[in-house]
Amino acid sequence: MEYFLQQLINGLSLGAIYGLIAIGYTMVYGIIGMINFAHGEIYMIGAFVALITFLTLGSLGITWVPLALLVMLVSAMLFTAVYGWTVERIAYRPLRSSPRLAPLISAIGMSIFLQNYVQILQGARSKPLQPILPGNLTLMDGAVSVSYVRLATIVITIALMYGFTQLITRTSLGRAQRACEQDKKMAGLLGVNVDRVISLTFVMGAALAAVAGMMVLLIYGVIDFYIGFLAGVKAFTAAVLGGIGSLPGAMLGGVVIGLIEAFWSGYMGSEWKDVATFTILVLVLIFRPTGLLGRPEIEKV
Repeated sequence: MEYFLQQLINGLSLGAIYGLIAIGYTMVYGIIGMINFAHGEIYMIGAFVALITFLTLGSLGITWVPLALLVMLVSAMLFTAVYGWTVERIAYRPLRSSPRLAPLISAIGMSIFLQNYVQILQGARSKPLQPILPGNLTLMDGAVSVSYVRLATIVITIALMYGFTQLITRTSLGRAQRACEQDKKMAGLLGVNVDRVISLTFVMGAALAAVAGMMVLLIYGVIDFYIGFLAGVKAFTAAVLGGIGSLPGAMLGGVVIGLIEAFWSGYMGSEWKDVATFTILVLVLIFRPTGLLGRPEIEKV
């Protein structure tokens, strides 16, 4: 039971990271019907910005951990928000009325460009970070330990999900996003600035990816220019598994994939964890093509 609980906690923290990245995929798809395949690289850039910010603060003599973490988080979110806005302006907006294959190829090209851009600037070697938040919370007489970073990841993810739910359901921006999701042309005729709404959607998704990147940096203590590719693929898988276009579905899909990886690695070995993840995805889509929480699109004629 202790080992089961330990893997459950590990899976929840990993799933929270996948879920944060998956929300960016599902928000963009829900509004413009396209997949932002450069989103994984935005998450990678967020991790690098957090690391560079921490090293810069250390060189300036700022070593108080709460302040350093706050500055790391804010700087990572701001920088990735700018990158997200730029990706939308360069890779998507000019091709919005083109056939869907064109923006797909553009997004893949942007992903490769960002990956190599970071490799040139930061080098191909992995970048380590010493533990910033050491210590564990022990449960069941020390049989189960939860690091403070993993606990913070779960708490922050829950808070962000609540905040985003309130934003989508209770604010004018959320109403504009839902209007654009239903019919962009009609929303524009009713006074909604569609370009602004889509740009802000990319910005918000990028900011969430930055939070995930910083959490990965704090948990694992090492990053490289290639972490965005695999994490992006798994987060996209999480969005599809939960139901592409559904925010709760994206988070649920991320948690499911995180739990699958944690339990499979813990009981069966880590060599086949990715095979298990994608096998379960295929089985779910065979019996429920819209995902766990997705709804079929009904086209009125």
